[in-house]
Amino acid sequence: MSVLVYAESPEGNIKKAALEAVSYGHKVAQVLGTDCIALTVGSVNGAGVLGKYGASKVYNIDGAGLGHFDSQVYTAVIAQAAEKLGADVIILAHNAKGKALVGRLAAKLDAGSVAGTNAIPTNDGSFKVKKNVFSGKAIAEYEITSTKKVLSLIGNSFQPEEVGSDVAVESLSVDIPASKLTVKEVDTVKGTVPLPEAELVVSAGRGMKGPENWGIIEELATELGATTACSRPVADTGWRPHHEHVGQTGVAIRPNLYIAVGISGAIQHLAGVNSSKVIVVVNKDPEAPFFKAADYGVCADLFDVVPKLTEAIKKFKANK
Repeated sequence: MSVLVYAESPEGNIKKAALEAVSYGHKVAQVLGTDCIALTVGSVNGAGVLGKYGASKVYNIDGAGLGHFDSQVYTAVIAQAAEKLGADVIILAHNAKGKALVGRLAAKLDAGSVAGTNAIPTNDGSFKVKKNVFSGKAIAEYEITSTKKVLSLIGNSFQPEEVGSDVAVESLSVDIPASKLTVKEVDTVKGTVPLPEAELVVSAGRGMKGPENWGIIEELATELGATTACSRPVADTGWRPHHEHVGQTGVAIRPNLYIAVGISGAIQHLAGVNSSKVIVVVNKDPEAPFFKAADYGVCADLFDVVPKLTEAIKKFKANK
C-alpha cells in the first residue's frame, strides 16, 4: 500500500498546487505508515524537486495523446499507475483538473472519495477525513471504508514543507487510450498567480461604477504582488473576465489576505471567500453585509481610499 499524488504540471512546470498536494500526501502517508509517491504526466521540467516535499519516488508517464488534458485519458493513465504502484490512496489538487478527475477515478477504481478536503485524515481503526460544508459554515467528517480512496486537496489549505531532497525521476509505462477530443486552440491566462493558489487577492465589485475605473485596482494589486478578482455581477456584465469571478458560482479561494473593494458581500460571494485568513473591506455603505465578515473595514469612498492605500504601500516599500 502507498499514497499516490498526481502532481499537476501546467505547461510542463511544477507549481504550488503540486507542492501542496505532495506535502499533504507525505503527511497522509505518515498517518498510514507507508510511502508517498508522486506521479507526473506529460513532458515535465524539474519533477525531481517533488522529493523535497515528501515524495520518496517520482514517476513520469509521457507519450502521444498526453499533450492536452483529457479527463478520460488522464483517468485511465492515473488509475493504471495506481494499480502498478500498489497505491490505495490517490491525492489530487482540488482545482479545475482535479475536480474533473476525482469522480472518474473513484468510479474507475471502485473507491470512496472526498472532494475538497482541507485536513489530514485520521486512521485510528477507520479512515476519516474532514472538509468544509454549507459554504464553510460547518465541517463534515467522512469515513471511507473502501480499500481504495481518492482525495482532492483545497488550494492554500496546506502549506508546502521541505522535508527531503530531490529524487531521480523514473519513467512508468502504461497503456494510453486514444482521446475522443480534438483540441483546436488553448487560451490560458499568463503572467499572474492563479486565483486558487494566490496568497494575496484584491477584488472589486459594482462599486467601481465601470470597467474604465479598474486601473486603481490593478495598481494596488501590482504594488502588493496580488492577483485581481471580481464579484459575479462584474463578470456577468463583461467588465472583467470570468476567470476572475470569485464566489459560490465562481472560484473558491483561501488567500492569506483578501481585499474587497466596492463589494456588498452577498452570501453567494462570501461562500467563495470566507476561508480567507484576513478580509479587508472598503465600502461607503455602512450597512454592507461584508462588514460583518471583515477582519478590518473602511467605510469610505473607494475612489479616495484605494489610491491613498496604494501610495502608502509605495512609500513603505521605498523606505524598506
